[in-house]
Amino acid sequence: MGGQRAQHDPVSLLLLIRLCLLHLRASGQPHATPEAPAEEVVSVQGVRGGSVELACGSGPAPLLVLWSFTPLGSLVPWPVAVTDGAMSKVEAIASALGVVSLRNGSLVLGELREGARGHFLCQVLHVAGGQLHTAYSHVTLAVLVPVSKPQVRLSNPSPVEGASVVATCAVREGTEPVTFAWQHQASQGLGEALVGVTEPLFRLDPVNRTHLGWYMCSARNSVNRLSSDGAFLDVIYGPDKPVITVEPPGLAEEGFWASEREEVTLSCLAASNPPSHYVWLRDHMQVHTGPTYIIARAGRVHTGLYTCLAHNSYLDSRTQTTVQLTIYYPPEGQPSCAVHPSPGAVTLLCAWPGGLPPAQLQWEGPQGPGPTAPSNVTWSHAAAQLSSGSVFTCTGRHPALAPPALCTVTLWEPLGRPTCWSTATMGHQFIMLSCEWPGGEPPATLSWLDEQQQPLGSSSSSMAVHLLQAQEDLAGREFTCRGTHLLRTPDPHCHLQLEAPQLDVAEPRVSVLEGGEAWLECSLRGGTPPAQLLWLGPQQQQVDHGTSRFMLHPEGAQLRLGIYDADPAHHRGTYQCVARNAVGNSSRSVLLEVLRYPAPPNVTISRLTYGRHRREVQLQWAIAGPGNLTGFLVQRKASALGPGAGTWETAASDIEPESRGRRLGGLDPGVLYAFRILALNHHTAGHPSEVKIPVDPPFSAYPAVLGAAGTGMVVATVASLLVFQYAARHPETFPCLETPTTTPGLDPAQETTDAPVNVTITVTATP
Repeated sequence: MGGQRAQHDPVSLLLLIRLCLLHLRASGQPHATPEAPAEEVVSVQGVRGGSVELACGSGPAPLLVLWSFTPLGSLVPWPVAVTDGAMSKVEAIASALGVVSLRNGSLVLGELREGARGHFLCQVLHVAGGQLHTAYSHVTLAVLVPVSKPQVRLSNPSPVEGASVVATCAVREGTEPVTFAWQHQASQGLGEALVGVTEPLFRLDPVNRTHLGWYMCSARNSVNRLSSDGAFLDVIYGPDKPVITVEPPGLAEEGFWASEREEVTLSCLAASNPPSHYVWLRDHMQVHTGPTYIIARAGRVHTGLYTCLAHNSYLDSRTQTTVQLTIYYPPEGQPSCAVHPSPGAVTLLCAWPGGLPPAQLQWEGPQGPGPTAPSNVTWSHAAAQLSSGSVFTCTGRHPALAPPALCTVTLWEPLGRPTCWSTATMGHQFIMLSCEWPGGEPPATLSWLDEQQQPLGSSSSSMAVHLLQAQEDLAGREFTCRGTHLLRTPDPHCHLQLEAPQLDVAEPRVSVLEGGEAWLECSLRGGTPPAQLLWLGPQQQQVDHGTSRFMLHPEGAQLRLGIYDADPAHHRGTYQCVARNAVGNSSRSVLLEVLRYPAPPNVTISRLTYGRHRREVQLQWAIAGPGNLTGFLVQRKASALGPGAGTWETAASDIEPESRGRRLGGLDPGVLYAFRILALNHHTAGHPSEVKIPVDPPFSAYPAVLGAAGTGMVVATVASLLVFQYAARHPETFPCLETPTTTPGLDPAQETTDAPVNVTITVTATP
């Protein structure tokens, strides 16, 4: 039997299908033969729109598999699909179950439909022990329907606080059982689950403002779980009694206070839905609408009673609150501290007048707190009780100032010792002696003394200045600045000696090749007051930053002079470095030598011919003799040869040293040009070549002459033939160049007409 399986034709297959169906329909349920195995019954669940595969038991390879389907509530089965392994057939009516296909005897249902609920029977025909046997598999298919997206419905989306509201979670379809869950999310906040609410309907009675927000529900069955979109419950309430806050905060017995000249913000909040409309009154006069009233720059005129009115337009209800605002202002500026030395004592002064209320001032020193008073406080100390570094602080406090205002006095002697220096005024007319000893409290006193320790002018605090008439006899004189301070003994001092400047040069002789770069260095040594350094050129002119091809580079007490693109004609010579101050001058010389490069070899012009239309020339040259070169220079002039016949101008200058020819354009055909060439070794030019005038290139006329001659001969021959022919036919009209002679004694009438005629023909052939 197994070897004959592949020989079943479609007719035999259809007969077997009919036999199975007849056997099935005869009893309504299949029955097993004594040799048949027990029937298999399987329950399978599928989801609508999904796919499910119904297996047809297990056993040897079947000859034939037949699937049939009996809907719920019906006893009549109808065929679905059949296969013999080689071919298969799906009934058209099976599309009511979904997309039906067979896979190795199993029935695959895709895009499952609800109509597939029912009983499936698989009948298998196979060979065992040389005989045909039939096996049956019963499959009960349950098609589950997912729950549809739920929808929240509110009986009243905008109730007034205290009313009753019913919320319903509606689901269109879904396989039972379906369970529900609810979630509430405030308008500004996170969602929270409503514990214990599992029904599709729940009641809020009475509703209050805490119930305001979004409500979502979710539905779940054995297939899926879906959540609804939110439904907003807008609870109407308010307004409550307004609450007024002031920024920056300042509480007083009567209400609030704020500082003058700062921004003050009054905010009013009354819980209400819809939000309240606010109106601000100051002393019963309307000043603003809105929840926030900002005083950009508070002043005394803003002191008064401020009332906030809140209005709920939906309920037409109103509430109000009134507060007192007082503007405080501190004294202007900061507390000022001062120290007044007196014999054997020091008086500390602290003052900060003005303000509302007045500022409270208090001194504090190394031994503890001192006196306190409003607006002004004084504290005296004996000098013997003080040491350098004693700190005294005056603290000013005012309600309008968050941190207190401070001023501090530290009694200390100046550090180090006085410092002396001198400077000269413009034009060196005066010398200014300066002395400084900064720091110290109270400041130190400074005074200038001459060589006999006699005071020069009056003393001053921290810094002393004295002017001297500039003159050369001041060189070598010494002056002293003395400083005094009550915490320092003995008195420190500094000395200042005036002197003329001195100079040093790095090299007295400097050499550089033409076109190169050279640096001349000059250093200042000494000099009080500070000297001015400068360079003078070979013509004794001052060199500054704007001078062409020069650069000044100061470095401390050194002044460097740079010469660029050195030229023997302009830069060679002696340079002077000069130092000047108000008590004398000094100078040093530096010789600069600018050396030329060796002369390049001579150049001769080997060819100079015109190009087409005489607008360009072709120049070729050769060099003669040894020498280095870096390029060539071609010159021309619009003139004939001869002295003073024109000015040479550059025709080409960027010619490489390897070149021996150049094409030069830009010529005027109506002008006669002369050319010459020079070899270059950097900036050194060699001797000019001989001067030459371009010539026309050689022209070969022999072929042209032969051609013209040949053409002329042909034309002459043809013309001669034509003339002779015409003369023969028209002798009376052809001009005669010779008059025939008449024989004496003959009558002219007897002259023969056949007399020969002499004709001279001249033919000119033009090549």
